[in-house]
Amino acid sequence: MRLLHTASLKLENVSSDDPPPYAILSHTWGAPEDEILFQDMAMGPQQAALKASFIKVKFVCDQARDDGLEYCWIDTCCIDKSSSAELQEALNSMFRWYQRSEVCYAYLSDVVNSRWFTRGWTLQELIAPKHVVFFTGGWKKIGTKYTLTAILQRITGIDSDALSDSRHIHERSIAQRMSWASQRETSRSEDMAYCLMGIFAVNMPMLYGEGTQAFHRLQEEIMKISNDMSILAWRRDFELTPSYSHVPLAKSPRDFKMSAMVRPSHLLLQSQRELQESLCNGLELPHGNRVVGVEVEVRNERPPPTELPGDSFVRPRCRTETNPC
Repeated sequence: MRLLHTASLKLENVSSDDPPPYAILSHTWGAPEDEILFQDMAMGPQQAALKASFIKVKFVCDQARDDGLEYCWIDTCCIDKSSSAELQEALNSMFRWYQRSEVCYAYLSDVVNSRWFTRGWTLQELIAPKHVVFFTGGWKKIGTKYTLTAILQRITGIDSDALSDSRHIHERSIAQRMSWASQRETSRSEDMAYCLMGIFAVNMPMLYGEGTQAFHRLQEEIMKISNDMSILAWRRDFELTPSYSHVPLAKSPRDFKMSAMVRPSHLLLQSQRELQESLCNGLELPHGNRVVGVEVEVRNERPPPTELPGDSFVRPRCRTETNPC
């Protein structure tokens, strides 16, 4: 991991397992030629100061020092993107790096209808850090993740518990987490998958050029570590995608835009069993029988294209004293 020293403006290599306290920046990129890159900072701050976005770097360093922090991390200049190995490590580690930061400065260059709320990478940058401070394009503080929770919840669809503590997101269904990204975009189609790795706690190699296959790989990695079948609770927009796919996996997070209320599948089965047991256990039947247990059969059927693929049909079956099987 590489951090920027807030006083000297020099880059320093640190241990990613035990870094010093640091601030971190969340922002949307401007024109690529204006952003401060690793090569610019490597040549010295005087060279970097010639670019328009140097004011952004300078503000983050000044604000971090005011907050008592000696280091900061900025994605544009703290990653050497000419190294594919370093880029891959950074993208797989980014959620954790934001999560470990002391504070995240979210720079909204355009507060009204801000692009920051529509970009794929800024989703994890909102969720992962414990403390997020929002600034306008004029570097005026407008609030924190805590004070703006209600507004953020309304804009993003993310509940307050998940916003306040990133550990809560793994209690949310896969479908619901996917829905958070359903209205977001990335410059490269592959990044729509890569920017979600931390939210689903998976790692995978970066293969730029694979296109939407990256999102297919992401879902496969998720299924390796989770038995939550809500990953199948998606719906294709046929006006945008007229061909019906026989593959049970979604094509993009956009397919999950109607899945914000989907609960994890194991919780649905648990609630179904509790309901049936409360209705059936101890129920008196003819010939003196009593219901002593309930079995729940879950059957997945492929519905018509107008329905949600992978709908589960739950069929309860009561066990009685004379028919225990």
